[in-house]
Amino acid sequence: MTDQPQSLFTAVDALLAAVDGGGVLPALEERVRLREAAGLTQAAVAQALGVRVASIEAWEAGRAEPKAERLEAYRRLLEGLSRRFPASAAPSGSSEAPPRPDPGAPPSVPVAPAAAPAAPSRPAAPGRQPARRAEGKQSVACLHTAPAGAPAGGVDPRFESGPLAVVDVEDGQVLAYCTGGLVLDVPAKSLPALVDWTLGEARLGQPKLSGPGKDADPLLVLTQAALERYGLPVTLTDEERLAGRIPEGHRAVKQLTRAHWKLTKRGFGPWARIYRPATGSERACVQLCIPSWHALDTRHWGEAGQLPPAELARVLGAYASRVMTPRGSTAVTGLELMTALHPPTRASRPDADGKRYSEHNPGSLGQNPVDCAPCEAPDGHPLLADLPRFHVRGPGEKLFEEAYDWARPMTDDECMLRHLVGIDVNMAFAAGANGLTVGLGEATHVKAPAFDPKLPGSWLVDLSHIDLSQVKVGREWVELDASLLPSPFTPKGERPEGPAWYATPTVAYAAELGYEVRPIEAYVRHESGRYLDGWYQRLRDAYLATMSDLGVGADLAPDDFLTAMDGYRARDPELAIVVSAIKATVKGGLGKLRERPRGEGWKPGQPWRALSRPTWRPDIRAAVISRTRTNLHRKIVKHAAFTGQYPVAILSDCVVYAANGPSPLDFLPYREGKPLPGGFKLGVNPGLVKHEGTQSVLWGEEVRERFDAPELNLARYIKDGTVTDADSGE
Repeated sequence: MTDQPQSLFTAVDALLAAVDGGGVLPALEERVRLREAAGLTQAAVAQALGVRVASIEAWEAGRAEPKAERLEAYRRLLEGLSRRFPASAAPSGSSEAPPRPDPGAPPSVPVAPAAAPAAPSRPAAPGRQPARRAEGKQSVACLHTAPAGAPAGGVDPRFESGPLAVVDVEDGQVLAYCTGGLVLDVPAKSLPALVDWTLGEARLGQPKLSGPGKDADPLLVLTQAALERYGLPVTLTDEERLAGRIPEGHRAVKQLTRAHWKLTKRGFGPWARIYRPATGSERACVQLCIPSWHALDTRHWGEAGQLPPAELARVLGAYASRVMTPRGSTAVTGLELMTALHPPTRASRPDADGKRYSEHNPGSLGQNPVDCAPCEAPDGHPLLADLPRFHVRGPGEKLFEEAYDWARPMTDDECMLRHLVGIDVNMAFAAGANGLTVGLGEATHVKAPAFDPKLPGSWLVDLSHIDLSQVKVGREWVELDASLLPSPFTPKGERPEGPAWYATPTVAYAAELGYEVRPIEAYVRHESGRYLDGWYQRLRDAYLATMSDLGVGADLAPDDFLTAMDGYRARDPELAIVVSAIKATVKGGLGKLRERPRGEGWKPGQPWRALSRPTWRPDIRAAVISRTRTNLHRKIVKHAAFTGQYPVAILSDCVVYAANGPSPLDFLPYREGKPLPGGFKLGVNPGLVKHEGTQSVLWGEEVRERFDAPELNLARYIKDGTVTDADSGE
């Protein structure tokens, strides 16, 4: 006996609920008619809804349907247009039928062209404390992901208050500021009662991001007033800050223990998790975020920790809805997002008795960690315990794939130009992860293998024979000035001197340049997949949606893009914080793949905590960085071959050129608005470039002369021109 009939009934019920709840949109032809009748372009609708033009095209063609609150906003737009342009008003001869009425739909309201859709009001559920709307700036709409079986476009009733709440105390009353401007009265008098209220009444949380995954636990952000109310210190002492937690004997911890709540191994710190062991599929876990304990790193979250409760809920809610509910630092969240999108296990098919079991989820990294190859191991790794104490591994022993840090002296011709212009690759490492095949399982050691660009791994190969003065670009050989180019094979841009370890993308690029490669040995991974694709797509969409909210669309002409980027952060400083956090999630998540020891009494040769994670994968990090660096070099070579211009300095994803004008358009070879194919292109999408900053050539020469450093990396300072003695190494 299978559960197929029940699943069919559930699907039918969900469809009926979608009809009753207003989740069914007008016919495809009617959607197009309404938009065209109003004189709206697909780009205008896309900007209003915070999506790409391609999404509107897909919705009107029936290839896809909007999800969650974007469906609600799109339906509301269509309903508003249908009132203004009814089908009966169509030109004579039209055979279009009027759209079906939407039962239970709220009255339509005009949609502001540049505003994100507002989250719908939610009535208070029976037995809950009354809720009200916070005054002030309206929150960015929360983009809930509907769980399997939920009505199309409907908010999961389990999480109708959103993914998180900022808990504050005003005039003696405890309030929970949720996303969408919702404010809940909190009756809890103690910390254990607050946890109970969160799980029993608050309806906070977020649906899982993938089928086999788990729903996100509710997140409570405690202000200083809330900390005082629940008996917690407003700030940590120096000793507590170093330990990362308050003592286990603290009164609040004892209260939780008496109420049978547990804390994770990291204890009660800035990102505390309070839980009870799961019973079956039911989880009982609440996460706390405490900004005054430095939970929100100012390098990534700016001044978010100082915002009023409603505005902090807006910032964190926008991040949670577009990325995921924060699980810790942006680095931790970036790593957790990988696992949330590719859970290690899934439920098996029912056996003869109808029972399901946990099994490996294909395409994931699994539940158990795998050993890295010796060349991939960082210094101090247990695999290297037998090396002499002060042994320094060279390129032939150690895989060293890192981002560029390269500069050169300017030529006489470049010194005659007026400006140094920096361009920066948007979300460069995210773009490097897109479509990249990485190893999923253990490495296999092979001797003298034939190189396979589709096989992820680490290769010992001699690339010192590759001459950048003659390289293959596409199908043609071109001549370049190799003295003005960095090597694509080393982070410092130096030409290799002999055999060295490289990740697959680096060796593949060497072959692409037209040279033969003969690996001496390799560690390859036959079990592979595009593990990071979903991770890239979610972060890309989060970044583009937030930039669109800030007035920087994905389809702007070069001049319009530069204008839109000028001062975009000042248009909405809170959403600018979200942009910074999304970028930090990319870099931090990749960095966590090779996390080093963090104190805890570690000694070289001993394992550290991160090694026990299946997501400790230095080979994946190396492959992403390798691909990012070679992608950048490919554009530089293409640009040099076409224009004769060479970079002056490169730092990670920032490239500096000398030019006669202060704008990137003064040296990028646009023709009739079209960029050089395969070269640099201005735009907001990951992999495209933006203007990083402009300084004068005289500034660059003066800085290098002042510090007697002809190869000082000017890309590090091109943004604002500030250079200190500490920066220069003095």
